[in-house]
Amino acid sequence: MSDNVFIRALKHVKIAMTQWVDSDYHPEGVLALKNKPEQVEWVRTLPFLILHLGCLGVIWTGWSWTAVLTAISLYFIRMFSVTGFFHRYFSHRTFSTSRFTQFIFAVWCGTCVQRGALWWAASHRHHHQHSDDPEDKHSVRQQGFLWAHIGWITCSKNFPTDYSRIKDLSKFPELVYLNRFDLLVPVLFAVSLTGIGSLLHHFAPSLGVTGGQLLVWGFFISTTALFHGTACINSLAHVFGSRRYETDDDSKNSLILSLITLGEGWHNNHHKHMTCVRQGFFWWEVDITYYLLKMMSWTGLIWDLRPVPKSAYTELNLKSTAQTLTTAG
Repeated sequence: MSDNVFIRALKHVKIAMTQWVDSDYHPEGVLALKNKPEQVEWVRTLPFLILHLGCLGVIWTGWSWTAVLTAISLYFIRMFSVTGFFHRYFSHRTFSTSRFTQFIFAVWCGTCVQRGALWWAASHRHHHQHSDDPEDKHSVRQQGFLWAHIGWITCSKNFPTDYSRIKDLSKFPELVYLNRFDLLVPVLFAVSLTGIGSLLHHFAPSLGVTGGQLLVWGFFISTTALFHGTACINSLAHVFGSRRYETDDDSKNSLILSLITLGEGWHNNHHKHMTCVRQGFFWWEVDITYYLLKMMSWTGLIWDLRPVPKSAYTELNLKSTAQTLTTAG
């Protein structure tokens, strides 16, 4: 009996390790995974744990202004790829672009270490269909704050990419390849940062940076912060803030979260009108992602930016009029 348990455990580890490299490898079948209970799969999520533990490397590498500024810059540069491309392009198709530029976006998104663009989009489309109902993958209302923030991404039933939700994207083999081998870009990104840090240490020693230091700050610390900044929209944006529109979910608007995520904090706006490229509907609602996408459209790299529908403002005017009449009455 004990030998059988050991063999099954060994087989489980082998499958999980293979999935680190090939995220579409599911020998037991996708349906079997989806029927598993919601629990953390420690072996499968080991790379995710290593990402967080890698931050402790700062104990040995120390810091320099070059490394810290690199970490901050890469946080915001890649946050733009999360908000502008993972979310507003791949998930909601709020603007158009060429196939080549689409591929560049997918590679850029890969440096964020948040799985492939197709998995991200499929998961997010599922969230909008089931937002805060029992089938939602990351709902504070249904499963608590910690699960909505980080637990759901460690659960085996959420590992497979639901290609049926992204038929508009899965027809591109290059996107499927990047999605299937989603560890490739992060590894190349980490190696590149280490190499750049080593070159700077050799040719510009006055900067005080080393290969290991740039790896820790530019990859581990910056990427971990990026993940939690992104995850705040799944968790905090459904707990704190104000509600402009009546929706079936708990989405809320927050200026603070918008600053952290370059505009994603206007979450209630987004859940009410998810197909528009702009999430800050008024000039005082800071939406840096939209400003950057607008500037990109001037270059011709992207086009057909979907505007905020007139109904978004008409509804508010009607609501305001009704409140005024109620008060007057």
